[in-house]
Amino acid sequence: MVSFTAERRRFLAAIALVAALCLPAGAQERREYLPPPTGTVHAVAAEHGMVVAQEKIGARIGADILRQGGNAVDAAVATGFALAVTYPRAGNIGGGGFMVIHSAERHEDVAIDYRETAPAAATRDMFLGADGKPDIAKSRDSALSIGVPGTVAGLALALEKYGSGKFTLADLLKPAIELARDGFIIADDMADTLPAIARRLARWPASAKIFSRADGTSLREDDRLVQADLAATLSAIAAQGPRGFYEGPVAERLAAGIRDAGGIMTADDLKSYQPVIRAPVRGSYRGFDIISMPPPSSGGVVLLETLNILEGFPMPEMKRGSAASLHVMIEAMKRAYADRARYLGDPDFISAPVATLMSKEYAAKQRASIDLDRATPWMDAPSATPPREGSNTTHFSVVDSRGNAVSNTYTLNFPYGVGLVADGTGVLLNNELDDFTAAPGASNAFGLVGFEANLPGPGKRPLSSMSPTIVLKDGKPVLVTGSPGGSRIISTVLQVIVNVLDYGMDVAQAVAAPRLHHQWRPDVVRVERGFADDTLAALRERGHEVIEPLGQTSANSIAVTPNGLLGAPDPRTRGAEAAGQ
Repeated sequence: MVSFTAERRRFLAAIALVAALCLPAGAQERREYLPPPTGTVHAVAAEHGMVVAQEKIGARIGADILRQGGNAVDAAVATGFALAVTYPRAGNIGGGGFMVIHSAERHEDVAIDYRETAPAAATRDMFLGADGKPDIAKSRDSALSIGVPGTVAGLALALEKYGSGKFTLADLLKPAIELARDGFIIADDMADTLPAIARRLARWPASAKIFSRADGTSLREDDRLVQADLAATLSAIAAQGPRGFYEGPVAERLAAGIRDAGGIMTADDLKSYQPVIRAPVRGSYRGFDIISMPPPSSGGVVLLETLNILEGFPMPEMKRGSAASLHVMIEAMKRAYADRARYLGDPDFISAPVATLMSKEYAAKQRASIDLDRATPWMDAPSATPPREGSNTTHFSVVDSRGNAVSNTYTLNFPYGVGLVADGTGVLLNNELDDFTAAPGASNAFGLVGFEANLPGPGKRPLSSMSPTIVLKDGKPVLVTGSPGGSRIISTVLQVIVNVLDYGMDVAQAVAAPRLHHQWRPDVVRVERGFADDTLAALRERGHEVIEPLGQTSANSIAVTPNGLLGAPDPRTRGAEAAGQ
């Protein structure tokens, strides 16, 4: 057995790597996020529709579709393709993700799984070195880590099944094509992150050609980013639909670029890709209905298990941010993340006890194991183990005037993915297969431990933490939320929901408030700045190891109120915007 000390060192090293990639240029020299003073953050109001995203150009494009009579899905598709151009560190057509839709017109809630899949040549030991141990260079920094992209197919499917019918795919791609062809001025988060990631991109000539100046240095703030090849790829999709990406010249260039870089994806892998419409996971919390993403995302299951545990505690009576409230939240997270590691994976390959994990009865057993005065050691957390039954990222939220809502989270895994652009396509490719478990008990770049259920395999989708979530009351949306942040996604969504439902916070304050995170192993609590010193001291007295920083999250959310929509762009990301009409 690996010692906890060694495990913790590996975890902290991994977090340092991810933080270095995630945080803006110069972030190592500046302080971690500090929540703005109370009363200085305000939600953006709108009456008819709203898009909240991490990048303002994409948000405004989606809002313009709403203004033209489109529904929430139309706007989400336009935003998703626009962010592939304007937010290349996470917006993508070279990655994948998840979309949760509440269709008021159809009285239906649905989840679209467009997660990346492993190529047909993938094997369970593909990320092991010659010594039989996990080789992180293979799973994070090489073309072996590239999963078959799902974004194009997923967005097209959402439009086909749930769009308003007013817009074709070509209509919604037009703004993205123009931005890629004509270029735009680099600003905000991209200006912060692109220079910091320059060396990762410079490894690949096709990437350096796009994201570098003539002298070879990185593009910077106020430079114009032109992506002619990406414009051509988007134009092929506009003309031919998903076939323009998954078959023909674009697919051949993608496969060739990946093969030449040492990857195993083929044109047949691309042609075979299919998104999946799934039933969302559903639960309740204090009279509100929660709908979220099912496996292969762990997000919804872990979120609902954690909320079920917390429901038995008097959270509304506890002062928000108090040691007592934070202690029970940490302990609930610890137990739910332990179950994530042990049981969850691609539902097409494994059978997980999802219904049991999300049940109120199981939550009661987990709750009973929590000592209100002492932290539970990680090795004791899965004390109510249930019986077996028969993953850089960006999030945006959309609500329209008809009551339809979309919560969408998609990713390249690391910022700018593996850094590789397949020559002639303009498509930045993911390193999403690092979200598999390289070996039972090993951890990924975010420190998440996995077991047999999440080993690599041909056509398999790696387990994710993405948690696009919609909260309903009497069948109508009251909160649309989600976040990037790897393993921290679920805990972020949890805290936004608890802040709004338990503490009655304005959505902007709920999003801006400091957050913490525990993921079972290693047994540490990661916190943002902003918690009171005496509160952190009280947590330490209970036996918790508390560490800064938390790492990047960005919970771009919308509250639906009797007086209209309130949008909350997360202040943690420069350039995030709530665009309403």
